[in-house]
Amino acid sequence: RLTDRLGSQRMTRAGLGILLCGALLLSLTSGLIAYLAALMILTTGYSLFQAANNTGVMSDVEAARRGTISGLLNLSRNLGLIVGTSALGAVFAWVTPNVTRAAPQAVTHGLHATFAVAVGLILVAMAMAWGHTCAANGVQNTR
Repeated sequence: RLTDRLGSQRMTRAGLGILLCGALLLSLTSGLIAYLAALMILTTGYSLFQAANNTGVMSDVEAARRGTISGLLNLSRNLGLIVGTSALGAVFAWVTPNVTRAAPQAVTHGLHATFAVAVGLILVAMAMAWGHTCAANGVQNTR
């Protein structure tokens, strides 16, 4: 409903902003309550982003190609989840060597470092979404 009311570009950026807040919380805080709150924020942002992004992609597709584009959209989302999970898991393993015997502080440090990388990736996605919005509105980048 929010995407229909406010537009896919605006909600895509809002979803990424909420994702950013959740990832920042995970990269900076510790404790069960902060962890659960961050996951709730992260999940909300992901849901908003996915709904708006899917709507934005599918809204410009001609009827004859919707099945193909929908399949490609699902494929890209699943590949992104697989590659992202693997890459961030590798970051965690690299920052937290010997994780099976690591002290809780080392695991916490690994979690913070992993989500700091996620913050950087979300910022890249936000820059891409903002650049797409500027291009769609005919605004030239002056940099």
